[in-house]
This record gives sequence, structure tokens and C-alpha cells, in this order.
Amino acid sequence: MNNKLLISFLLLSTSLFFSCHGPVKEEKNNASANPITLHVGDEKYVTIDTKQSVATWKGANSFGSHTGYVYISKGELKLENNQLVSGTAEIDMNTLEDEKYGRNNGLIKHLKSPDFFDVKNFPTATIELTKVAIVNGENIKITGNLTIKGITRPVTFPAKITFKDGDVNINSKLIIDRTDWGIRYKSKKFLENLADQTISDSIEFDIKVVAKK
Repeated sequence: MNNKLLISFLLLSTSLFFSCHGPVKEEKNNASANPITLHVGDEKYVTIDTKQSVATWKGANSFGSHTGYVYISKGELKLENNQLVSGTAEIDMNTLEDEKYGRNNGLIKHLKSPDFFDVKNFPTATIELTKVAIVNGENIKITGNLTIKGITRPVTFPAKITFKDGDVNINSKLIIDRTDWGIRYKSKKFLENLADQTISDSIEFDIKVVAKK
């Protein structure tokens, strides 16, 4: 091979080498400069303020009705993009009290007995929020699992939610059939000839929850 042919061959080889490897190096640089980013929603948890949160209960019998309170011992709510998505709360059943006479009276002692909530064996009740649907404005519909006396049943109930300065306020009304949780004392569903001694199967709860960041 003469010198001119050898020089031409070397120039051609060098040109092919850089043309094949140049773009690969540029592609790597571009990949480093523009990494793939996975977007994660604005997720945070807020703690339920047990001093400001309370459930007001109402039960009735043939002679009238009783109203009282029971308190949340702990809980938290999960927010995503400033919307409630889930949460949990534990209710201290030992805090049951009557609106007029407090905690140390015959009614409350009976409610804590095995006839009703059997608080000695089941000192807490829990609710787990599993789904929250926006109805309109501040109105939402909550679905969750309510556990009383070790029995878990699904519940759905309306609520109103507001956000202010990072705090969350929820006001809701939950009505349950106590017999779904094994509380059958003087229920006309299971006992006959009770006459005027029946106790309503429905228990109403007006629940106020305040949670803070």
C-alpha cells in the first residue's frame, strides 16, 4: 500500500470512529441533565386534638331519651392536596358520660355493663376512614369501618369539613343500629312482649373532630 492510500485509509477510519461514538456520549450527557422525576402528591398527616374533639350520643326508650358524651383518646387524619382521604380514631369508652349527671350514675354504669358496651372487656372503640367523597362545597360523605365490642361493621355518613390555618374541622352525624354490634338488650327485634320497656335500636352520634398539623 502506497503512502497516499494509507493516509486516506487512516482519515476514513478516524472519521467513522468519531461519527459512531460521538452521539452516544451526547445521549449520556442528556440523560444525566434531565433525570426522570416521579410526582408525589402533597401528602401529610394531622393529629386529632383530643381536648377539642367529642362525640355526643343520643339514645331513646319508651319514656324518653338520654344524651351524653364520649371522647376520642387518639387519632390522625391523612390529607392529600388539601383533601381528606383517610384517618383513624380511637374512642375511650370509659369516658362515657350523661349530659345531666356525669359519669357516676346508674345509667352510665348500665351502659358500661355487658348489657350494652361491656367496657371492662372492650375499653375502646375505633373507626377507620377508608373513603371520602366530595358531595359539594364543604359537604362530604365518609365511608369507614366502625369497631365496637370487637365487632367491625362498615358505615357511611355525611359530614362537613373546613380547613383553616392548617387545622381541620369535621362535623358529622352517624346513626347506627346497635344490634349490628351485638347490643341486643331490650331490643324488640329479639324479645317479645316488652310492652313499654323497649329501648330503641338506633344510637345517634354527633361527632366533632378538630385536627392540627
